[in-house]
Amino acid sequence: MDPQPAGRGSEVAAAAANHVCSEPGLSDGMVDALAVCGAPDSLAMVGVPFNGEDDLWDDGADMAVFTRVPSTDIIYRNKRKRCKLVGRYIFGDLLGEGAYGKVKECMDKDTLERRAVKIFKRRKLRRKLNGEQNLQREIRLLNRLRHPNILRLFDVLHNDEKQKIYMILEFCVCQLKEMLDQAHEKRFPVWQAHGYFVQLVTGLEYLHSQAVVHNDIKPANLLLTADMTLKISDLGTAEELDRYRQSDEIAVSQGSPAFQPPEIANGTDTFPGYKVDIWSSGVTLYNFVTGQYPFEGETVFKLYDNIGRGEFDIPEPVGPSLASLLRGMLHKEPEQRLGVAQIQQHDWYRKKQPPTSEPVPVPPRNGSECHALTVLPYIRDLHYGADEDNTSSEEYITERQLNEREAARAGGGEAPSENGSSVRRRTRKPRACLNVKSWSSCKQA
Repeated sequence: MDPQPAGRGSEVAAAAANHVCSEPGLSDGMVDALAVCGAPDSLAMVGVPFNGEDDLWDDGADMAVFTRVPSTDIIYRNKRKRCKLVGRYIFGDLLGEGAYGKVKECMDKDTLERRAVKIFKRRKLRRKLNGEQNLQREIRLLNRLRHPNILRLFDVLHNDEKQKIYMILEFCVCQLKEMLDQAHEKRFPVWQAHGYFVQLVTGLEYLHSQAVVHNDIKPANLLLTADMTLKISDLGTAEELDRYRQSDEIAVSQGSPAFQPPEIANGTDTFPGYKVDIWSSGVTLYNFVTGQYPFEGETVFKLYDNIGRGEFDIPEPVGPSLASLLRGMLHKEPEQRLGVAQIQQHDWYRKKQPPTSEPVPVPPRNGSECHALTVLPYIRDLHYGADEDNTSSEEYITERQLNEREAARAGGGEAPSENGSSVRRRTRKPRACLNVKSWSSCKQA
């Protein structure tokens, strides 16, 4: 093999470091470039001793090369947040992401009201079974329903160019499932679970009075506002019944397997729709107070087999009154299962539960326990843009300066000056509102 020219090892180190920094998964605020220096003897292949430059130039060798550099040489890129306008709404940071799309915080620039926007791509909707039909159904129902415990829809926008659909919804701080996941023993105190359950049954009573079967009641579809009001969401799998039909029999349920009743697990052709919601609400209450599920299985088939038998145990800490309510809601036979009116007359439901322990708090988002507005930087960009004297569209800082900033922010002091930091200014791109239009078939009633 021909010897390589002197200094080639440093070039290899720089190329390897740039390769590491360009790996997928690094966010905008991660390493953008590395200042790499040193001789070849400072390099080592992962898991293999370094035997000189010849190892670096073996044909077909797959390797990763690293070099140690001081923290002052590691450069981070801090991108300034640029405003995005869709209609009259200013978009903020990402709140969550699901199979159908993502949810972001937004603000109505005319009324300054805080909202959430659910963003769907038509391409993704077409990949899902009944994806577009479920979305149309959810929009139609949310436009019609008005109740304090039902998530409210304010607007629907459609972008023809990007093939995106925007649902402007009521802003909520978290899902109840998020609270359960970070709670001790994955459950709520009984008094806190009672408050959420009462609101759930109240919202369910309204849905059934409007001839709507939700079909997918579970903690992940129960949201909480800043004033601790529960909101039932995700009506994409809901069933809208004929108001003049005497029976509430339905033949399809697209809910989550762990929350399905025995009649569905056993393959019954038709079943009472309202009792499906009662069953899933009973499983949800069981999960609230125990942190577990009444029926579990290693596979969906074993899970359905356990649900079909209808046999479950209630842990000892659950009191007799609550246990009686759970057994009534999780009765195997739908005809003997409690209805909404019977639940509201139950002793445990009617009795106010005194606080006996600390409540499970709402988890912080983006490091903010009070869920501060994430739209503010985008509003600043909308109205003031880039100040050529003090602000840049992109700022480059070292790791040491970044750590000093974080320490100053945590201590409540002033961040140290960044003399000598590399700053690059670029011409500010013009902002333009995306061309949007209201979906004609989704006008509010």
